[in-house]
Amino acid sequence: MPAAPLTPEESARLDRLIEDQERIFLDRQPGSAQLLDRARRSLAGGVTSNWQIARPRPVWLSHGEGSRIYDVDGKEYVDLHAGYGVMVVGHAHPKIVEAVSARVRRGTHFAQPTEDAIVVAEDLQRRFGLPLWRFGNSGTEATMDAVHLMRAVTGRPLILKVEGSYHGHHDSVQVSVYQQPPAIGPADRPVSVPASGGVPAQIAELTVVVPFNDLAAVERALEEHAGRIAGMIIEPLMMNIGIVPPEPGYVEGLRDLLHRHGALLAFDEVKTGLSIAPGGATEHLGVTPDIVCLAKAMGGGLPCGAVGATEEVMAFVADGRYEQVGTFNGNPLTMAAARATLTEILTDEGYARIGEVRSTMAGGAERILEAHGLPGHVVAIGAKGCVVFHPTKVRNYREFLAVDDRFSHGHWLFQHNGGVFLPPWGKSEQWTISVQHTGEDAERFLVNLEAFARALRG
Repeated sequence: MPAAPLTPEESARLDRLIEDQERIFLDRQPGSAQLLDRARRSLAGGVTSNWQIARPRPVWLSHGEGSRIYDVDGKEYVDLHAGYGVMVVGHAHPKIVEAVSARVRRGTHFAQPTEDAIVVAEDLQRRFGLPLWRFGNSGTEATMDAVHLMRAVTGRPLILKVEGSYHGHHDSVQVSVYQQPPAIGPADRPVSVPASGGVPAQIAELTVVVPFNDLAAVERALEEHAGRIAGMIIEPLMMNIGIVPPEPGYVEGLRDLLHRHGALLAFDEVKTGLSIAPGGATEHLGVTPDIVCLAKAMGGGLPCGAVGATEEVMAFVADGRYEQVGTFNGNPLTMAAARATLTEILTDEGYARIGEVRSTMAGGAERILEAHGLPGHVVAIGAKGCVVFHPTKVRNYREFLAVDDRFSHGHWLFQHNGGVFLPPWGKSEQWTISVQHTGEDAERFLVNLEAFARALRG
C-alpha cells in the first residue's frame, strides 16, 4: 500500500492514542513515580541528566542482563535504548564482568598508565587507521579535545559545525543544536545560536554553522572567513536527527576542501564509532579524517572517551603545545573494560550477530510501514537504526524539522508499554542492538510496531 498522509480523523486518533498510551505508561510504573517524588528533594529536576526528563515521566531502572533491562516496578524490557548507544556489548556481559572484577581487586585508580591502555590504543590504531591516541572520560571531553587541537595546530580561532548536530556540552559546540525558526536564520546561511543558557553570544560567534550535505555552504564559509577557520567537527553520519547518511562524495569533498584552505577535519564518532562497523564511520565511508573522537560503545558500559589523530596533530600533544590532561584519563577500570570490549566482544562474530538482528528488524519494519501505508522509512547501519515517520529521505536539520514528532512519540509509547525500551525523544534518537540481542527481541519490536500501525489506521 502506498504511503498516505493522515486524514483528519486519523490525526485526531493519533492524539487520542498518545493520551491513552501515556495513561497506561503512568499507571504501570508507580515505583518510578515514588522515586521521582523523593529525588526532586535532592536531585535537580529529580534526575541525573536533563535528557532523562522525558514525557510522560522518567523511568527508574533496577538492573540489566543480556539484552533485557528491568525497572523498579519489575517490568522487563528488550533494551534498544542501550544507554544512548553505549551498551553494544549488552548488559553484564561475562567478559566485562570478569575484566572489571579482576581489575577492582588490583586497584582502580593510580593516575598512571597501565598496560591495558597500550592494548586499547593499538586496537583503535588498527580499526581507524590513525596512529596515535589519548583517552578521556566522555564524548564531551573527546570533542572538546578535538576542537582545542584544531585551534592549537592551526593557530586559528573559528570552527565549523553542522546545524542540528550535538557534540557534547562544552561552549564551542553548544551552538545551533535544536534551535527553532525564526532564530536560526535562512537555510543556506544558518545563524550561530547559543544552544543553552551559559553560552555567551561572543563564544557562539566563534562557531560558524553550515547545513549538512552542503559542500557549497562549507566552501563559502571558508572563503568568507579566509585564514580564520581551524577546522570542522562533524558526525560523518548525522545521528542527532535520527540517522542521516552523507550524500555520495560529501565527506570526501569536505576533507579535500578543508585541507585546501589549511583547515582540519574531525569526525565525531561518539555514536558511530565501533557501533556501525569495527572502524566506525571512518571504515564505513572509507574516509580517514585528521582527528577521530570516540566514547560510548568503546568502554563496555564504563565512562570513556578517546581521541585519535595523525602524527602531525598529536605532535602538539606529545610535546606539550596542547595540554591534553585529566586525572581519570586511562583509568584502569575503563581500560580493562575497553580491552575486553575491543578484543573479545566486538569481534567479527559479534558484528555478524548484530547484523542478523538488524536485518530482521529493519526488513520487518519496512514491510509493516508499507502494508499499512504509513508515511515512513527505516534507516539502519550496523548496530544503529531508526524508523523515520516521514515519506521522504531527510538530508539535513531543516528537513528534520518537518517530521511530525507525534508519530515518533506514539510509536515510543507502544514500544515501551509493549516491553521494548527505546530512547525517548524518538524523533531524534536511534535504536542500538547489542551482541546479546536475538531474533526473539527483534520480533517483539516488530509486534509493537504492527500494533501501533493497526491502531493508527483503525
